[in-house]
Amino acid sequence: MKFSLFVHMERWDEQVSHRQLFEDLTELTLMAEAGGFSTVWIGEHHAMEYTISPSPMPLLAYLAARTTTIHLGAGTIIAPFWHPLRVAGECALLDVISNGRMEVGLARGAYQVEFDRMAGGMLAASGGAALREMVPVVRKLWEGDYAHDGELWKFPLSTSVPKPINTPPIWIAARDPDSHNFAVKHGCNVMVTPLMKGDEEVVDLKNKFDTALANNPDVPRPQLMVLRHTHIHAEDDPDGWQVGAKAISRFYRTFDAWFGNKEAPVNGFLQPSPESKFAERPEFQLDNIRKNTMIGTPAEVIERLQYYQELGVDEFSFWCDNSLPHHEKKQSLKLFIDQVVPAFR
Repeated sequence: MKFSLFVHMERWDEQVSHRQLFEDLTELTLMAEAGGFSTVWIGEHHAMEYTISPSPMPLLAYLAARTTTIHLGAGTIIAPFWHPLRVAGECALLDVISNGRMEVGLARGAYQVEFDRMAGGMLAASGGAALREMVPVVRKLWEGDYAHDGELWKFPLSTSVPKPINTPPIWIAARDPDSHNFAVKHGCNVMVTPLMKGDEEVVDLKNKFDTALANNPDVPRPQLMVLRHTHIHAEDDPDGWQVGAKAISRFYRTFDAWFGNKEAPVNGFLQPSPESKFAERPEFQLDNIRKNTMIGTPAEVIERLQYYQELGVDEFSFWCDNSLPHHEKKQSLKLFIDQVVPAFR
Protein backbone atom coordinates (compact mmCIF):
# COMPACT_ATOMS: atom_id res chain seq x y z
CA MET A 1 0.00 0.00 0.00
CA LYS A 2 1.24 3.45 -0.94
CA PHE A 3 1.13 6.44 1.42
CA SER A 4 0.51 10.06 0.52
CA LEU A 5 0.19 13.39 2.33
CA PHE A 6 -2.93 15.54 2.03
CA VAL A 7 -2.10 19.02 3.27
CA HIS A 8 -3.20 22.66 3.15
CA MET A 9 -2.15 25.84 4.80
CA GLU A 10 -4.77 26.24 7.53
CA ARG A 11 -5.11 29.41 9.56
CA TRP A 12 -7.23 29.59 12.70
CA ASP A 13 -6.42 33.13 13.77
CA GLU A 14 -4.19 36.01 12.73
CA GLN A 15 -1.29 35.02 14.99
CA VAL A 16 0.41 32.90 12.31
CA SER A 17 1.37 34.53 9.01
CA HIS A 18 0.57 33.09 5.61
CA ARG A 19 4.29 33.02 4.86
CA GLN A 20 4.91 30.86 7.93
CA LEU A 21 2.12 28.50 6.89
CA PHE A 22 3.72 28.20 3.45
CA GLU A 23 7.05 27.27 5.00
CA ASP A 24 5.32 24.77 7.30
CA LEU A 25 3.55 23.09 4.37
CA THR A 26 6.87 22.84 2.54
CA GLU A 27 8.55 21.25 5.56
CA LEU A 28 5.81 18.62 5.90
CA THR A 29 6.08 17.81 2.19
CA LEU A 30 9.85 17.38 2.38
CA MET A 31 9.39 15.10 5.39
CA ALA A 32 6.86 13.04 3.45
CA GLU A 33 9.19 12.69 0.47
CA ALA A 34 12.11 11.63 2.68
CA GLY A 35 9.75 9.15 4.35
CA GLY A 36 8.92 7.45 1.07
CA PHE A 37 5.46 8.90 0.49
CA SER A 38 4.25 8.56 -3.09
CA THR A 39 2.35 11.83 -3.48
CA VAL A 40 1.54 15.16 -1.86
CA TRP A 41 -2.04 16.29 -2.47
CA ILE A 42 -3.20 19.92 -2.30
CA GLY A 43 -6.75 20.95 -3.13
CA GLU A 44 -8.66 24.05 -4.17
CA HIS A 45 -10.65 26.28 -1.84
CA HIS A 46 -11.61 29.93 -2.03
CA ALA A 47 -11.90 32.77 0.50
CA MET A 48 -11.62 30.53 3.58
CA GLU A 49 -8.69 30.77 5.96
CA TYR A 50 -9.11 27.28 7.35
CA THR A 51 -8.17 25.70 4.01
CA ILE A 52 -5.97 28.15 2.09
CA SER A 53 -5.50 27.14 -1.54
CA PRO A 54 -7.11 29.33 -4.22
CA SER A 55 -5.24 27.11 -6.69
CA PRO A 56 -3.06 24.07 -6.02
CA MET A 57 -0.88 24.90 -9.03
CA PRO A 58 1.51 27.56 -7.60
CA LEU A 59 2.15 25.48 -4.49
CA LEU A 60 2.72 22.30 -6.48
CA ALA A 61 5.03 24.09 -8.94
CA TYR A 62 7.13 25.38 -6.05
CA LEU A 63 7.23 21.93 -4.47
CA ALA A 64 8.25 20.43 -7.82
CA ALA A 65 11.44 22.50 -7.64
CA ARG A 66 12.11 21.49 -4.02
CA THR A 67 11.57 17.74 -4.50
CA THR A 68 12.80 14.95 -6.77
CA THR A 69 10.65 11.84 -6.30
CA ILE A 70 7.31 12.63 -4.72
CA HIS A 71 4.39 13.10 -7.12
CA LEU A 72 2.47 16.37 -7.11
CA GLY A 73 -1.27 15.89 -6.85
CA ALA A 74 -4.01 18.45 -7.36
CA GLY A 75 -6.47 17.04 -4.90
CA THR A 76 -8.80 18.32 -6.15
CA ILE A 77 -9.48 20.84 -8.92
CA ILE A 78 -13.12 21.97 -8.70
CA ALA A 79 -14.37 21.33 -12.23
CA PRO A 80 -17.19 23.97 -12.39
CA PHE A 81 -14.67 26.73 -11.62
CA TRP A 82 -12.33 25.89 -14.53
CA HIS A 83 -12.28 25.75 -18.32
CA PRO A 84 -11.02 22.44 -19.79
CA LEU A 85 -8.25 24.20 -21.74
CA ARG A 86 -6.90 25.70 -18.53
CA VAL A 87 -7.03 22.37 -16.70
CA ALA A 88 -5.27 20.57 -19.55
CA GLY A 89 -2.63 23.26 -20.08
CA GLU A 90 -1.82 24.02 -16.45
CA CYS A 91 -1.64 20.36 -15.46
CA ALA A 92 0.55 19.59 -18.46
CA LEU A 93 2.82 22.50 -17.58
CA LEU A 94 3.16 21.22 -14.03
CA ASP A 95 4.00 17.79 -15.43
CA VAL A 96 6.80 19.37 -17.49
CA ILE A 97 8.06 21.39 -14.51
CA SER A 98 8.09 18.28 -12.30
CA ASN A 99 9.53 16.00 -15.00
CA GLY A 100 6.48 13.76 -15.19
CA ARG A 101 5.25 13.76 -11.58
CA MET A 102 1.83 15.43 -11.98
CA GLU A 103 -1.38 13.71 -10.82
CA VAL A 104 -4.77 15.33 -11.46
CA GLY A 105 -7.68 15.10 -9.06
CA LEU A 106 -11.05 16.44 -10.17
CA ALA A 107 -14.20 16.99 -8.13
CA ARG A 108 -17.62 18.56 -8.56
CA GLY A 109 -17.21 20.86 -5.51
CA ALA A 110 -19.05 20.85 -2.21
CA TYR A 111 -19.31 24.22 -0.45
CA GLN A 112 -22.23 26.35 -1.58
CA VAL A 113 -20.38 29.33 -0.12
CA GLU A 114 -17.74 28.87 -2.85
CA PHE A 115 -20.29 28.44 -5.64
CA ASP A 116 -21.98 31.65 -4.49
CA ARG A 117 -18.71 33.49 -5.08
CA MET A 118 -17.09 31.56 -7.94
CA ALA A 119 -20.00 30.34 -10.06
CA GLY A 120 -22.70 32.97 -9.79
CA GLY A 121 -24.62 31.09 -7.13
CA MET A 122 -25.19 27.89 -9.10
CA LEU A 123 -26.17 25.00 -6.87
CA ALA A 124 -23.17 23.03 -5.63
CA ALA A 125 -25.12 19.83 -6.17
CA SER A 126 -25.15 20.55 -9.91
CA GLY A 127 -21.37 20.61 -10.18
CA GLY A 128 -21.27 16.99 -11.31
CA ALA A 129 -22.22 18.00 -14.85
CA ALA A 130 -18.99 19.95 -15.22
CA LEU A 131 -16.95 17.07 -13.84
CA ARG A 132 -18.50 14.57 -16.27
CA GLU A 133 -17.94 16.81 -19.26
CA MET A 134 -14.43 17.85 -18.18
CA VAL A 135 -12.73 14.43 -17.91
CA PRO A 136 -12.86 13.21 -21.53
CA VAL A 137 -12.17 16.70 -22.89
CA VAL A 138 -8.95 17.11 -20.92
CA ARG A 139 -7.69 13.74 -22.14
CA LYS A 140 -8.45 14.65 -25.77
CA LEU A 141 -6.59 17.95 -25.41
CA TRP A 142 -3.52 16.16 -24.07
CA GLU A 143 -3.58 13.90 -27.15
CA GLY A 144 -3.66 16.67 -29.76
CA ASP A 145 -6.07 18.90 -31.68
CA TYR A 146 -9.65 18.66 -30.53
CA ALA A 147 -12.80 20.75 -31.00
CA HIS A 148 -15.56 20.58 -28.43
CA ASP A 149 -19.30 21.23 -28.64
CA GLY A 150 -20.69 20.31 -25.25
CA GLU A 151 -23.44 21.36 -22.89
CA LEU A 152 -21.19 23.60 -20.78
CA TRP A 153 -18.21 24.41 -22.98
CA LYS A 154 -17.78 25.00 -26.69
CA PHE A 155 -14.52 25.82 -28.43
CA PRO A 156 -12.94 25.40 -31.90
CA LEU A 157 -9.99 23.17 -32.72
CA SER A 158 -7.52 23.50 -29.85
CA THR A 159 -4.89 21.52 -28.03
CA SER A 160 -3.05 21.49 -24.73
CA VAL A 161 0.14 23.53 -24.84
CA PRO A 162 2.43 22.23 -23.52
CA LYS A 163 1.87 18.48 -23.67
CA PRO A 164 2.59 16.46 -20.53
CA ILE A 165 5.73 14.34 -20.34
CA ASN A 166 3.64 11.49 -18.98
CA THR A 167 -0.13 11.49 -19.36
CA PRO A 168 -1.09 12.33 -15.77
CA PRO A 169 -3.40 9.88 -14.02
CA ILE A 170 -6.81 11.40 -13.34
CA TRP A 171 -8.44 10.82 -9.95
CA ILE A 172 -12.12 11.39 -9.25
CA ALA A 173 -13.43 12.25 -5.79
CA ALA A 174 -16.32 9.78 -5.49
CA ARG A 175 -19.00 8.98 -2.94
CA ASP A 176 -22.24 7.81 -4.57
CA PRO A 177 -22.48 4.77 -6.90
CA ASP A 178 -22.88 6.92 -10.02
CA SER A 179 -19.61 8.78 -9.39
CA HIS A 180 -17.77 5.51 -8.77
CA ASN A 181 -19.20 4.08 -11.97
CA PHE A 182 -18.31 7.19 -13.98
CA ALA A 183 -14.72 7.16 -12.69
CA VAL A 184 -14.11 3.50 -13.42
CA LYS A 185 -15.84 3.63 -16.82
CA HIS A 186 -13.49 6.43 -17.87
CA GLY A 187 -10.37 4.76 -16.51
CA CYS A 188 -9.92 7.19 -13.62
CA ASN A 189 -8.54 6.38 -10.21
CA VAL A 190 -10.92 6.89 -7.28
CA MET A 191 -10.32 8.89 -4.10
CA VAL A 192 -12.77 8.52 -1.22
CA THR A 193 -13.04 9.91 2.28
CA PRO A 194 -15.21 8.46 5.05
CA LEU A 195 -15.03 11.84 6.85
CA MET A 196 -16.23 11.22 10.42
CA LYS A 197 -17.70 7.79 9.77
CA GLY A 198 -16.03 4.58 10.90
CA ASP A 199 -14.45 1.75 8.97
CA GLU A 200 -17.89 0.44 8.02
CA GLU A 201 -17.99 3.47 5.68
CA VAL A 202 -14.66 2.43 4.17
CA VAL A 203 -16.17 -1.00 3.49
CA ASP A 204 -19.26 0.60 1.93
CA LEU A 205 -17.16 2.84 -0.32
CA LYS A 206 -14.99 -0.11 -1.32
CA ASN A 207 -18.17 -2.07 -2.19
CA LYS A 208 -19.31 0.77 -4.44
CA PHE A 209 -15.90 0.73 -6.12
CA ASP A 210 -16.11 -3.06 -6.60
CA THR A 211 -19.60 -2.72 -8.10
CA ALA A 212 -18.25 -0.16 -10.55
CA LEU A 213 -15.46 -2.59 -11.49
CA ALA A 214 -18.03 -5.32 -12.11
CA ASN A 215 -20.07 -2.92 -14.26
CA ASN A 216 -17.03 -2.17 -16.43
CA PRO A 217 -15.22 -5.50 -16.88
CA ASP A 218 -13.25 -4.35 -19.93
CA VAL A 219 -11.58 -1.44 -18.09
CA PRO A 220 -8.21 -2.13 -16.40
CA ARG A 221 -8.60 -1.84 -12.63
CA PRO A 222 -7.90 1.72 -11.46
CA GLN A 223 -6.42 2.65 -8.08
CA LEU A 224 -8.43 3.30 -4.91
CA MET A 225 -7.27 5.85 -2.34
CA VAL A 226 -8.73 6.37 1.15
CA LEU A 227 -8.22 9.81 2.70
CA ARG A 228 -8.43 10.00 6.50
CA HIS A 229 -7.75 12.60 9.16
CA THR A 230 -4.72 11.09 10.88
CA HIS A 231 -3.00 11.73 14.22
CA ILE A 232 -0.36 9.44 15.71
CA HIS A 233 0.64 9.64 19.37
CA ALA A 234 3.42 7.89 21.25
CA GLU A 235 2.91 4.56 23.03
CA ASP A 236 3.98 6.14 26.35
CA ASP A 237 1.35 8.89 26.09
CA PRO A 238 -1.95 7.07 26.72
CA ASP A 239 -3.95 10.30 26.67
CA GLY A 240 -2.30 11.59 23.49
CA TRP A 241 -5.31 10.57 21.40
CA GLN A 242 -7.33 13.34 23.05
CA VAL A 243 -5.10 15.99 21.45
CA GLY A 244 -5.97 14.70 18.00
CA ALA A 245 -9.65 14.07 18.74
CA LYS A 246 -10.25 17.56 20.12
CA ALA A 247 -8.45 19.14 17.17
CA ILE A 248 -10.36 17.10 14.58
CA SER A 249 -13.61 17.98 16.36
CA ARG A 250 -12.73 21.64 15.93
CA PHE A 251 -11.95 21.03 12.26
CA TYR A 252 -15.31 19.37 11.57
CA ARG A 253 -17.26 21.94 13.57
CA THR A 254 -15.63 24.57 11.36
CA PHE A 255 -16.45 22.47 8.30
CA ASP A 256 -20.06 22.47 9.51
CA ALA A 257 -20.08 26.27 9.80
CA TRP A 258 -18.78 26.73 6.26
CA PHE A 259 -20.92 23.98 4.77
CA GLY A 260 -24.06 25.34 6.46
CA ASN A 261 -23.51 28.74 4.81
CA LYS A 262 -25.67 30.47 7.43
CA GLU A 263 -23.29 33.25 8.45
CA ALA A 264 -21.09 35.59 6.43
CA PRO A 265 -17.37 35.02 7.00
CA VAL A 266 -15.38 37.89 8.47
CA ASN A 267 -12.08 38.46 6.68
CA GLY A 268 -12.00 34.79 5.71
CA PHE A 269 -12.79 33.38 9.16
CA LEU A 270 -15.85 31.57 10.51
CA GLN A 271 -16.07 30.41 14.09
CA PRO A 272 -16.61 26.66 14.57
CA SER A 273 -20.20 25.64 15.20
CA PRO A 274 -20.66 25.34 19.00
CA GLU A 275 -20.13 21.96 20.66
CA SER A 276 -23.67 22.18 22.04
CA LYS A 277 -25.04 21.81 18.50
CA PHE A 278 -23.65 18.28 18.35
CA ALA A 279 -24.52 17.09 21.85
CA GLU A 280 -26.83 14.43 20.39
CA ARG A 281 -24.52 13.54 17.50
CA PRO A 282 -22.48 10.46 18.51
CA GLU A 283 -19.90 10.96 15.77
CA PHE A 284 -18.77 14.16 17.54
CA GLN A 285 -18.06 12.43 20.85
CA LEU A 286 -14.31 12.33 21.38
CA ASP A 287 -14.22 8.56 21.87
CA ASN A 288 -15.97 8.09 18.54
CA ILE A 289 -13.68 10.55 16.75
CA ARG A 290 -10.81 8.50 18.12
CA LYS A 291 -12.37 5.27 16.84
CA ASN A 292 -13.59 6.53 13.47
CA THR A 293 -10.75 8.75 12.25
CA MET A 294 -7.17 7.46 12.10
CA ILE A 295 -6.06 8.29 15.63
CA GLY A 296 -3.86 5.99 17.69
CA THR A 297 -0.44 4.68 18.56
CA PRO A 298 1.73 3.39 15.72
CA ALA A 299 0.74 -0.20 16.56
CA GLU A 300 -2.96 0.63 16.54
CA VAL A 301 -2.70 2.46 13.23
CA ILE A 302 -0.69 -0.37 11.63
CA GLU A 303 -3.44 -2.82 12.52
CA ARG A 304 -6.14 -0.68 10.93
CA LEU A 305 -4.10 0.03 7.82
CA GLN A 306 -3.43 -3.68 7.39
CA TYR A 307 -7.21 -4.12 7.37
CA TYR A 308 -7.49 -1.44 4.67
CA GLN A 309 -4.83 -3.22 2.66
CA GLU A 310 -6.71 -6.51 2.94
CA LEU A 311 -9.84 -4.72 1.68
CA GLY A 312 -7.94 -3.75 -1.45
CA VAL A 313 -7.10 -0.11 -0.74
CA ASP A 314 -4.12 0.91 -2.89
CA GLU A 315 -3.21 4.22 -1.25
CA PHE A 316 -3.78 5.71 2.18
CA SER A 317 -3.57 9.48 2.37
CA PHE A 318 -2.46 11.01 5.67
CA TRP A 319 -4.77 14.02 6.02
CA CYS A 320 -2.98 16.42 8.34
CA ASP A 321 -5.45 19.34 8.24
CA ASN A 322 -6.71 19.15 11.81
CA SER A 323 -6.37 22.59 13.49
CA LEU A 324 -3.25 21.54 15.45
CA PRO A 325 -0.13 23.74 15.51
CA HIS A 326 2.71 22.84 13.18
CA HIS A 327 4.94 21.20 15.81
CA GLU A 328 2.14 18.76 16.68
CA LYS A 329 1.65 17.88 13.01
CA LYS A 330 5.37 17.31 12.58
CA GLN A 331 5.53 15.01 15.59
CA SER A 332 2.56 12.98 14.36
CA LEU A 333 3.92 12.68 10.80
CA LYS A 334 7.37 11.68 12.10
CA LEU A 335 5.87 8.87 14.20
CA PHE A 336 3.95 7.67 11.14
CA ILE A 337 7.06 7.73 8.95
CA ASP A 338 9.37 6.14 11.53
CA GLN A 339 7.06 3.51 13.01
CA VAL A 340 4.09 2.87 10.69
CA VAL A 341 5.48 3.04 7.14
CA PRO A 342 8.20 0.38 7.73
CA ALA A 343 5.49 -2.19 8.49
CA PHE A 344 4.35 -1.93 4.86
CA ARG A 345 7.77 -2.03 3.18
